[in-house]
Amino acid sequence: MGVVTISTFAYCTSDGKKAAAKTAGTKDSTKVEEENVRTPVDTAKYNELVKKLANGDTTGKWPVKNQPYPLAGAILPFKRIVVYYGNLHSKKMGALGEYAPKEMWQRLNAEVKHWEKVDPATPVQVGLHYIAAVASGTPGKDGKYINRMANSQIDSVLAIAKMHPNTIVFLDLQVALSSIKAELPHIEKYLQMPNVHLGIDPEFSMKDGSLPGKKIGTYDAADLNYVSGYLADMVKKYNLPPKVFVVHRFTKKMVTNYQNIKLRPEVQTVMHMDGWGEPDLKIGTYRHFIFSEPVQFTGFKLFYKNDLKKAPNRLMTPEELMKLKPAPIYIQYQ
Repeated sequence: MGVVTISTFAYCTSDGKKAAAKTAGTKDSTKVEEENVRTPVDTAKYNELVKKLANGDTTGKWPVKNQPYPLAGAILPFKRIVVYYGNLHSKKMGALGEYAPKEMWQRLNAEVKHWEKVDPATPVQVGLHYIAAVASGTPGKDGKYINRMANSQIDSVLAIAKMHPNTIVFLDLQVALSSIKAELPHIEKYLQMPNVHLGIDPEFSMKDGSLPGKKIGTYDAADLNYVSGYLADMVKKYNLPPKVFVVHRFTKKMVTNYQNIKLRPEVQTVMHMDGWGEPDLKIGTYRHFIFSEPVQFTGFKLFYKNDLKKAPNRLMTPEELMKLKPAPIYIQYQ
């Protein structure tokens, strides 16, 4: 099986430089009121739903055994998260940023309706997944090859999210020559908000000093455990609902020692198939690197442009994704 091509760096180099130079004039927003009182998780329903997601898997891998029940207010597996991904400075990095907000919402709502039709038993939780730190082709002032988005830009995404009631937001980190420990504090004030969640991208974690885009980076289970511990502490400190923690993956070495990844009631971990290509290649990638190394929940990315480059030149459909074992509960469109 071939390896799915690097998914985002080709767009990061030039557009990241633009991102570093631009800011918007919106005010910082650090407080979001929760709209509903959280109730404890129905454990019987949880068990039923994770079994359903396993889609009849008989290998014993799915559903994941001995996973903790989440705290009250958990999104997964009670809803399927469907998001648009991108950066406001670039029309090439994803649908979030390619289209003006009103048109973006029209397109995303159409995808949501498709998912609701295919799986009416699972409500859709709509979201925006924003690249808050972009791996760059230039070193920048600190020599870390990273462009951190200004708070005003993150505030702009939060404002766009408010156009659709109850939208959640993911902030995604491409750490390049920095580290996840160094980058998390830059967005901590946003992670204190109940509707803001986290994504990290091993592709751009260049631990050996290589420049981003020259090779595929990596995270170890120890890194993921640090992040989930950081999120768990925040959930407990600020009395938040569980954080959804998305980890992008499309090769084996992007995540090492998966069996040592620690699951926590405060954090819901999604291993997200991030590769692009034709349907058979994407299914193979999902089988080899997501199905075969179970963590907790799974995700699947669809690329409006890159997935169409090779025959049969089409996007996979929700109907097809629902047949996967396990069925992905997080869907991302780029």
